[in-house]
Amino acid sequence: MTIGILGGGQLGYMLALAGYPLGMHFRFLDPSPQAPVGRVAPRVTAEYSDQEALEKFVHGLALVTYEFENVPVSAARFLQKRVAVYPPPEALEVSQDRLNEKNLFQKLGVATTDFAAVDSPAGLEAAIRKIALPAVLKTRRMGYDGKGQWVLRTAEDVSKICRDFPGEALILERFVPFDRELSILAVRAHSGAVSFYPLVENHHRGGILRLSLAPAPQLDSSVRRAAEDAAQRILAELNYVGVLAIEFFEWGGRLLANEMAPRVHNSGHWTIEGAVTSQFENHLRAVAGLPLGSTEPLGQSAMVNLIGELPEPEELLRVPDAHLHVYGKGLRPGRKVGHVTVRGATPQQLAARLAELPAFFQRPEFVLEAALSKSAKSL
Repeated sequence: MTIGILGGGQLGYMLALAGYPLGMHFRFLDPSPQAPVGRVAPRVTAEYSDQEALEKFVHGLALVTYEFENVPVSAARFLQKRVAVYPPPEALEVSQDRLNEKNLFQKLGVATTDFAAVDSPAGLEAAIRKIALPAVLKTRRMGYDGKGQWVLRTAEDVSKICRDFPGEALILERFVPFDRELSILAVRAHSGAVSFYPLVENHHRGGILRLSLAPAPQLDSSVRRAAEDAAQRILAELNYVGVLAIEFFEWGGRLLANEMAPRVHNSGHWTIEGAVTSQFENHLRAVAGLPLGSTEPLGQSAMVNLIGELPEPEELLRVPDAHLHVYGKGLRPGRKVGHVTVRGATPQQLAARLAELPAFFQRPEFVLEAALSKSAKSL
C-alpha cells in the first residue's frame, strides 16, 4: 500500500517512520524542496494548486491524507475524485476558518467563549460592545503559533488596531482567564469505532507550544468525560476517519473548545514513546482500515519542543528514558526543529528526570518549572 501525504513537514516525517514497520510506502507533495520528508520518502515538489502535479502525485496511491491543515480544500477535493481522502475534506474546510470552527462547536453543543465575526473597524467596535474587553482579535484563516492574534485590553488597543486594520476576515473572542490549556487526541476508524488518548496539559510561551504533560496532572474525571463527549460529537458530525486534535481552555472546572486540528498534533508527540500505540501509527491504521491500537499511556510523559536550536545529544541522552527527535530542518528563531520526550513510571520519577536535564533545558522558555510543580503535586 502506498499512501499519499499532502505536506512534507515533521508530522509527515513521523507518519512515514510509523508506517514503514506496517509495510506501508509513502509519497509526499509539498511546495518546499527542503521539506524534511525528503530524507525518508519520494516527494513531488509543487504547489498544492498545481493540478498537473496532483495528477502525477495521485497515480498508484491507495489513499491520501494530510499532515498540514492549510492545504487548499480544492486540492483535497480534486484528489477525492480519484482516490479516497481521509480525513474528509469537509473537516479540512471547517478547521481552516476559526468562525466556521466555532459555529460547528456551537451547533453541536460544545461550549466555547463568546465570539463575533469582524470585517471592518466599525464591525470591531460593534463586536466589542457585545463581547466587552478584554478580548482577543484573530485572523480567521492561517494563523498559528501565536501569529495573527492581538490581545485587546484597553480602548487605546482598540484605537490602534482600527488605525492599522488588518485587511482580512477576523474573529473577536472574549478573553478567558483560563486555569490551563488542555488538548485531547481522538482517533476514529472507518467503522465508527473511536479511541481517546488521555488529556494533555499544554504550556505555551510566545504563542508557541513549549511543553506537554501526559496524562494531564490533577484531572477531574468529569473534565475528561466532557472532552471525550465533545470529540465524539465532532467526529460523528464530520464522518471523520483518522486522528483529530481539539484544544480546550479549562476554566473553573469547565471546558471551552478553542480550536481543532484535523491531523496528528504537536501535543501528541509524547505518544511515540509514551503510549502503547503512537498517534502516528493510529492515524495510519485508521485511514488504511486496520484495527486501532491501544491508546493507553505507559506511565508519565513530558514532551519539550525544541524551538530554533538543538541541544548536544550526548549530555541529554544520559538522562534515563529521554528521547530526542531531530526533524532535519534548518535552524532559525521561532521554528520547531525537534522535540524531546522524557518518561517516568510515576509523577515523582518524571519530575526527577526532568530535573536531571542539562542546563540547555533549564532556561525559562522551556517552562520546566511548571512540569516539576505539577508532577510533585500529583503524588
